[in-house]
Amino acid sequence: MHIIPLALALVSLLPRSTLASVLAIDYGTDWMKASVMSPGVPFDVLLNKDSKRKIQASVGWKKTDRLFSTDAFNLASRFPSDSFSSLKYLQAAPFDSDIVSYYTTISTAEVLKTSRNTVALKQSDGNEWSVEELIGMQFSYVKQLAEGVAGEKVTDVVITVPPYFSQFQRDAVVDAVEIAGMRTLTLINDGTAVAVNYAMTRTFPTPEYHIIYDAGASSIRATLVSFSTPDATTGTQIVVAGVGYDLSTGGTELDRRLREILIEAFNTKHKKDIREDKRGMAKLWKEAGRVKAILSANTDATATVESLAWDIDFKAKVSRAEFEAACEDLKPRFAQPIEEALRNANLTLDDVTSVILTGGSTRTPMIQAALKAAVGEDKIALNVNADEAAVLGAALHGAGLSRQFKTKNIKVTDISLHDIQASYLATAATPRTITSLLFPAGSKAGSKKVMTFKRKEDFTINFDYKDTVAPGFPRRFLEVGIEGVAEAIANLTELGALDPVVKATVVLSESGFISVSNAVAFGEIKDDSIAGKLKGFFGAGSSSEAEVSSEHTPPRESSSSSSESPKPSASNNSTPEKEKEEKKKATPKDNTITLNTTVVFPTIPPMTADHKKNARSRLRAIDLDEAAVARKEEARNSLEGYLYRMRDLLDEENRDTPFKQCSQEEERKAIAAKLDESFEWLHDKGDVAETSQFLDKRNALETLERPIIHRYKEIEAFPQALNNSQMWNWSTRLFLTEARENMTIEAAAELPSKWTKEELDALEKSLKEHETWLNEWVEKQKAVKMNEDPVIETTEMKARAKVLETALMKLVKRKVPKAAKKKKETTTSEEPTSTSAAAEETMSAADVPEAEESLIPTATPVVPEEEQVPLPTHDEL
Repeated sequence: MHIIPLALALVSLLPRSTLASVLAIDYGTDWMKASVMSPGVPFDVLLNKDSKRKIQASVGWKKTDRLFSTDAFNLASRFPSDSFSSLKYLQAAPFDSDIVSYYTTISTAEVLKTSRNTVALKQSDGNEWSVEELIGMQFSYVKQLAEGVAGEKVTDVVITVPPYFSQFQRDAVVDAVEIAGMRTLTLINDGTAVAVNYAMTRTFPTPEYHIIYDAGASSIRATLVSFSTPDATTGTQIVVAGVGYDLSTGGTELDRRLREILIEAFNTKHKKDIREDKRGMAKLWKEAGRVKAILSANTDATATVESLAWDIDFKAKVSRAEFEAACEDLKPRFAQPIEEALRNANLTLDDVTSVILTGGSTRTPMIQAALKAAVGEDKIALNVNADEAAVLGAALHGAGLSRQFKTKNIKVTDISLHDIQASYLATAATPRTITSLLFPAGSKAGSKKVMTFKRKEDFTINFDYKDTVAPGFPRRFLEVGIEGVAEAIANLTELGALDPVVKATVVLSESGFISVSNAVAFGEIKDDSIAGKLKGFFGAGSSSEAEVSSEHTPPRESSSSSSESPKPSASNNSTPEKEKEEKKKATPKDNTITLNTTVVFPTIPPMTADHKKNARSRLRAIDLDEAAVARKEEARNSLEGYLYRMRDLLDEENRDTPFKQCSQEEERKAIAAKLDESFEWLHDKGDVAETSQFLDKRNALETLERPIIHRYKEIEAFPQALNNSQMWNWSTRLFLTEARENMTIEAAAELPSKWTKEELDALEKSLKEHETWLNEWVEKQKAVKMNEDPVIETTEMKARAKVLETALMKLVKRKVPKAAKKKKETTTSEEPTSTSAAAEETMSAADVPEAEESLIPTATPVVPEEEQVPLPTHDEL
């Protein structure tokens, strides 16, 4: 089921004009899925331009045309150096790392080293693109799809990442998002996103443990998650308890080994090495993926590639047994991430309710067999969409973070997988490095640590992974310099601070980034009050050089408790001046001074602001060029379609069409001549013409056709315009008749009238003028043929009728004036006069009919048949 139930639909909390849509992208090695959260848009997976629910993670060029998705992937068999896929492997990868070497075995693209020691890829025309730029193009493509669905700009995005991604790789993802012109709302681990999707339609009165097993193209991950719903107010709690992963297995490695089988079959049969032909290798890579899918449901499959290389057609039969034998060494690794996740969470398989399968490679029989053997078939669950659960979960999570949508209350607590330590040089005479394990593996995302240093000079904190996150990746990822220490410590000491220290707050963000949020110099100010002395007596400072605490907020400013010292009594011979001076001494002084921090990325730096700006400019230039090409193609197609339509209208066989009836022979000849000229021009110069030339050619023909269209439209609109004019003539005449009758009644009763005789005479004059004009010109119009210009325009008819309508309605809407009271002549006539006035008021309220309802006719007159003009329909054109 693809559409989420209505009960889970996102409901807007703000007016439509103030909302911002949220885009979620599940970016995988082979495929990416997207979902846009926007008011009025169904909560579902975003379709690409081919109406497919998943988008191949590829970008490529066919000469100067840039292509995406499957079109780009298929280009590799023709342009092997211009099609780029599986770029997720290369995110922030050092050029000399193992993963780059592995990438060259599965891709025909040429890799280069960047100034940041990362990877760029080179096109056949010499253009070089960093991995971040190529992925940014793919994100920009998805952004355009989302904006087409949402009907507004999309800037906020949530991206799924593998839980093992280091800070290097997470920086690369954010850089690609910024190059695409968007802002990262958050990064979410893909297993956690699936867990959110799983909880969307479920509640957990009793806590449950489930393992999200994700077999993707680049790796296999297992995320052990706790689900609970304590009560309705707290909502559903999702807590990640443990994660396991294996980077050496996955769908790509299975494809690579299957391709090796095909390579061996070709080389053995034809005595040539297919590895020497890039196009042939690209074709075999595509065929290996197809054969693997067939073997998932069949015991054997036939690989067939026409003209694989050197004009040789390739055909080979591959059995599932042969394929599984080639992957024999991988089988023990398929279930290993589950064991690792259980071990990290200190749980056993008996504690787990189910193992939920996601990822395309879970459809592979050998992986399914390994899982069933490891956990038992009864624990295998297929109750989420293996391809779409992650992106839908990420979308719901992002919508909740945006605070602009009302969603199901789901709270997520994730963890970091790598041991992160901080190191710094000691102040002792003998140089040595002190290292502290700051965030052990399993630390909760969103937590903070406060490091306290006894320092008097500037120093640097280094942040490293305790173990290598991937072969070839460095361990150090961040250096933060703390500056201004000497001056700050001196200032605090002068203020009376006792043993001032430096405190640095280190944050592990929800997206998995380590940063120093702030650094301060802090010291307890000496307080001479009694309360201050007692506080100093019972308090003691630490003698260690550096301490780490799990405070969640930076050190506070000094409290106001010291101002509560006892006031001096009169027996102390205090004076107002002395009292004022004592209060001044007791007032707490600022005991915290903010320090400057400088950030250095010593190994694999993220892209600088200038790098990203230049990358955005390059992508923007491509977008503008492509938009210009699209406008040109649209103009050409529009002209070509228009020419063929006009040719059909001029066809001699179409004699009784409205076009022929409304046009003259000379007009048709002029159009035919211009049509022949345009066809010849399009054939000779259409390929090199500019957009404006296509538009000019069409405008020239439309100018000739416009009088004919005008006649047809006038013929079509004339009956309604005439009927409308006659209706207002009839309504006005009826109004005048009844209004004059009412005036006579009111005059006899000495009651005020709504209208004067002059106003009714003026309206009658306007009526007669309109009737005279209409009768005269309608008679003239009857003599006009269909292929002649009308003598009376419907716009003029409507305008004249509007004048009469306005004059009529001005009188109709007027309210009845109140009757004026007569002056009292004598005291004896006072009572009769009052009675008469009362009678007059009663008559004006009850006996005089209201004109608003009775004087406007409810029926619409019909145009007599002899005045109606037979009309052709639009379809007859």
